[in-house]
Amino acid sequence: MRIILCGFGVVGQSLVKLFDSRSEDLYAKYGLKPRIVGVFDSKGSAVDSSGLDLEKLVETKKKHGSVRNYSNSKNKMSGIDMIKNLEADVLIETTASNYKDAEPGMTHITMAMKKGMHVISVNKGPLALAFPSLLELATYNQVLLKFSGTVGGGTPILDYAKDSLRGERITSFAGILNGTTNYILTNMANGLTFESALKDAKDKGYVEADEALDLDGLDAAAKLVILANWIMGMKVTMPDIKCTGIRKVTTEDIKKAAKKKCAIKLIASCNKELEVGPKEVSIDDPLCVNGTLNAIAFTSEHSGTQTIIGKGAGGMETASSILRDLLDIRQETAKN
Repeated sequence: MRIILCGFGVVGQSLVKLFDSRSEDLYAKYGLKPRIVGVFDSKGSAVDSSGLDLEKLVETKKKHGSVRNYSNSKNKMSGIDMIKNLEADVLIETTASNYKDAEPGMTHITMAMKKGMHVISVNKGPLALAFPSLLELATYNQVLLKFSGTVGGGTPILDYAKDSLRGERITSFAGILNGTTNYILTNMANGLTFESALKDAKDKGYVEADEALDLDGLDAAAKLVILANWIMGMKVTMPDIKCTGIRKVTTEDIKKAAKKKCAIKLIASCNKELEVGPKEVSIDDPLCVNGTLNAIAFTSEHSGTQTIIGKGAGGMETASSILRDLLDIRQETAKN
């Protein structure tokens, strides 16, 4: 399976390491032989139509900070050039999420689908801003669009709701979809001020380069859009979400909640309306998880409420969700 990899940050590198360490097992078990024919990062690219050497790719990035030093030829190709000029079956989009115009991910995804490539995206921007039209485009071009790593990282939240609750009608859901804000609020409950908790989260590398994505609830809102469209069959985008972040949560608010045996959590919910905002959650509620964990509770017509909890982010966790999507594509295309 020929793959173009857009972006080579933590997730892209984790994915390449995963392919490398599991190559024999993937072929033996699933008949899958991933072959990366092109990869680019912000400083350059590496291309080889017969397949790039995975170990060398990771080494080059580590040594030079870019893949452009992989070889002397064709190291100036942009993502768009690759999609136009390389023969590939799947595009994997891992560039940074941008909620203003979703670029460059949006162009990569739409161009690839028009060229007949299947797409796996862990970039939430395009899905948050244009989910309904991207699904239509995929259907029109008879390709698959997979995105299980956009919500919950390695925790299969989207698959669980779609597959494990098949035949059930989910009536509402609510959850903690952003591990960074959950980590900050947990630390505030343990006595830190907002500023100290934020600094600690930054020191550990949990906060996005643009901190507003976490603190103002935009990351959680993007995930809510994806869930509402995919699970509830809605046709919504970011502007449909009523969104409040955690910047105004005070130590006082946290203490008040604690007196009622509650904790303040940033909750994304889809009930009568779609909203993201700080809420008091009983400490006995399964949703009340701490640290960087994510949790989501699905309420369905007949089987009541079920909560799924897991790690929300992390390079290897997200890479494992991309591999899951790739195996799905392999399985679905093998049927045809």
